[in-house]
Amino acid sequence: MGIFGRLASLIKSNLNDIISQSEDPEKMLNQVILEMNSQLVEAKKQVAFAIADEKRLAKQFETERATAEEWERKAMMAVRAGDDDLAKEALQRNKEHESLAAELERQWSKQKAAVEQLKGALRVLNNKIEEAKRKKNVLIARKKRAEAQKAIHETMVGLNNESAFETFNRMEEKIVQLESEADAQSEVAEQYSGDVLSQKFKDLEANRGADMALEELKRKMGLGQAAAPPQVRVADAPAATTQTSEEEELDAVLQQAKARRGGA
Repeated sequence: MGIFGRLASLIKSNLNDIISQSEDPEKMLNQVILEMNSQLVEAKKQVAFAIADEKRLAKQFETERATAEEWERKAMMAVRAGDDDLAKEALQRNKEHESLAAELERQWSKQKAAVEQLKGALRVLNNKIEEAKRKKNVLIARKKRAEAQKAIHETMVGLNNESAFETFNRMEEKIVQLESEADAQSEVAEQYSGDVLSQKFKDLEANRGADMALEELKRKMGLGQAAAPPQVRVADAPAATTQTSEEEELDAVLQQAKARRGGA
């Protein structure tokens, strides 16, 4: 019975305390289950020995009872033969074996009852070990969930760190400063490379193109046509005005540019 007491004490131990005291709860729980299974195997051996003893007592009881009956039969044979002294000796042997059979029957009955108790205890312990195995799986799942929550919490604490946000804001300000410097350098480069003047001419050409497109659309819609330039006869034209309109426009632009440069 000592082995059952040790196994029961092991199973009744608080597994949650084991988790709190162990550096690695999962390994500790697996080790406990291995020890439980080892103890259960030993307990089954003890129960098997008890069953074997119960069967041995039952066989001895049957043997002694059969021997007593055999001596009783021999006593009857002696009586029929008229030998009372021989019959008395046979009856004496009969009583001895009956007494021994009665004692063996009592021992067998007690052993049989003990075996039944051991079998019941073994079933209970086996159920407790199975329950411990299921609880082990639950506890390991809780452990893993707790570790995951801890990792998430540590991550959130890191994200809530003011110094991290200050660094982020400082980097943002630095990037804004770099963008401003880049824009300023680009503006200066345009001023000194003449890109602004080129852009003005591009804008002027784009506006003229838009005006011509609008006039063309109005003409198609019958809303009127742009006034045709006056016809100038060659005979009436002054001799000095031999430049084309395109050359005049270029001269005007050139004069504007000279005037702008002189003003600068």
